[in-house]
Amino acid sequence: MDYFVINTERLVLKPLGKEYLKSTIQYSMDYENTKYMCHLPNETVEEAEAFLANVEKEWRKEQPEFLEFAIIYNDIHIGAVSVYFENDTGELGWIINKNYWGNGFAYEAANALIHYTKTEIKVSHFMAHCDTENIASYKVMEKLGMSRTGEWGGRRNRFASEDSLEYQYELYT
Repeated sequence: MDYFVINTERLVLKPLGKEYLKSTIQYSMDYENTKYMCHLPNETVEEAEAFLANVEKEWRKEQPEFLEFAIIYNDIHIGAVSVYFENDTGELGWIINKNYWGNGFAYEAANALIHYTKTEIKVSHFMAHCDTENIASYKVMEKLGMSRTGEWGGRRNRFASEDSLEYQYELYT
């Protein structure tokens, strides 16, 4: 699995898995940390465990459909960054524990993942989505050089009582 380790100036990205359960539930079960997410927060520890088991299973595939990395800062797991493959496009996503917000970690991790995916997997088209109210997320997309290519309604964040609007961003490298 060392092949899948990505180092940045401040971070190490490693395959996400069950060894990170305790730190994953710190952010994945926290409503404030996940309020703009479609598939989070996790409701139970078992739900988080099942997700991590699925991620580990994907890592073992010869051609994974997605890659989920743990973001490690100073030997502490502070979040995750992912790329899901569909056709020739990589859809990016990230989450940072709220205790580490505002430090540029999402940008640094996503930028490294774009470079890795472009170089190692030969993906040159990237996409990302976010709730239109998630200013921090779309600012990361813009800093990555992504352009807003869509806006529409019908987004339902996991525990929201009503639909919200969504932005789509794209990058061709």
